[in-house]
Amino acid sequence: MSALNKTYINDLKEWEEDFSFYYEIKVRFSETDLFGHLNNTVAFIYFEQARIEFLKAIGFMQEWLKKDSETIPVVADLQCDFLQQVYFDETLKIYVKAASVGGSSVDIHYRAVNNKGKTVLTGRGTMVQILKATGKSKPWEEHQKNKLLNTNYQHN
Repeated sequence: MSALNKTYINDLKEWEEDFSFYYEIKVRFSETDLFGHLNNTVAFIYFEQARIEFLKAIGFMQEWLKKDSETIPVVADLQCDFLQQVYFDETLKIYVKAASVGGSSVDIHYRAVNNKGKTVLTGRGTMVQILKATGKSKPWEEHQKNKLLNTNYQHN
């Protein structure tokens, strides 16, 4: 697998230590391919599920899902780096953190760790808060930025 030389990770140890929130996922048989390891598309599904749980933990999803909510989140880009193979029935902790917050965007980082404590996947993606009616970006309010950047989340 590839060496860890990712542009979004400056110092691996510091980067790994900065995560606190995670969501556990068990690899299902249907998520593996003909070669017996995790299909490359499934990592993005894991990132999505962990991201949603993270956003629920800080209270954002509940607001966005209200009928009268004027805003929704959209994913602008998504990246995954495969460091080690993952197999059926392994349990992964998918860590999530907001690495940086822009005016209406947030750069979210992901780290998948197997039950041996090895990082098997890393990733990042930009999510943007937009107005439902126009599709235009909607700036974060200060309290939203603070929630995103709080690193003291409890895991699930």
